[in-house]
Amino acid sequence: MKQPLSRLLPKSLRSDITTIPVVRLQGTIMASGSPLRQHLSLSSTAGIIEKAFSYSAPAVAIAINSPGGSPVQSRLIYKRIRDLAEEKKRKVFVFVEDVAASGGYMIALAGDEIIADPSSIVGSIGVVSAGFGFQEMIGKIGIERRMHTSGRNKAILDPFQPEKKQDVEHLKTIQEELHQAFIAMVKERRGARLADDEDLFTGLFWSGERGKALGLVDVLGDMRSYLRSRYGDKTRLKLVSHPRGLFGRRLTLFGTATRGIDIAAAATDGLLQAAEEQALWRRYGL
Repeated sequence: MKQPLSRLLPKSLRSDITTIPVVRLQGTIMASGSPLRQHLSLSSTAGIIEKAFSYSAPAVAIAINSPGGSPVQSRLIYKRIRDLAEEKKRKVFVFVEDVAASGGYMIALAGDEIIADPSSIVGSIGVVSAGFGFQEMIGKIGIERRMHTSGRNKAILDPFQPEKKQDVEHLKTIQEELHQAFIAMVKERRGARLADDEDLFTGLFWSGERGKALGLVDVLGDMRSYLRSRYGDKTRLKLVSHPRGLFGRRLTLFGTATRGIDIAAAATDGLLQAAEEQALWRRYGL
């Protein structure tokens, strides 16, 4: 018995199969990170995002798992996704895994629809800044702090000096501006889907199920089931990843991810970043 000619073609070229490119965005969001640790920034994600939109497909699926981080990088990633979606006329479906909170939720706003597991964590629409004060410690161990500036506010929020009320007020003013910009993004993208709830923009976070009730999420479900319900049982998911070089190492603009690294410096930076990342993840019980 002869097989139809379509069966001889690659799956992606068969007319009866819909291939949806999938981009996985996982990690904390920061402008730069240790090459040995996963992080999200525009530079680390732009390549795979643009590759996903180059496919001849009706939509792009984005799986996100991030507790947040840099508001600038979050917005840049969000904007790159939306710009390409409008340019290529593609639907964008965002699927929340463990968490899409703070900057992670900001990126999720790029989706025309947001789909989450009932146990996912979403929200945390707010701005936070944290640090430590070391002024008493250095005095106890006999260290003298010496700082010389030009500009009376150049040393604002120096962790080795006592905290000043006017410095904190200035920081809170900036935080409020960033918070209002975040709120405006949520209202623009979610619109009438948002519930009238006084806690929505207070920085609280919720389960995916509660997030749906609040209008932060459209559907509860998983990627495979949801996309098959939209495009049919023969829908195929195609993971888009960074190109791999010799021995499977991931290639970057400057060669392999570990080229030219000072190992001792990388280890020190890695420990600090690991502590910061753990603090972000543990805020959501992860």
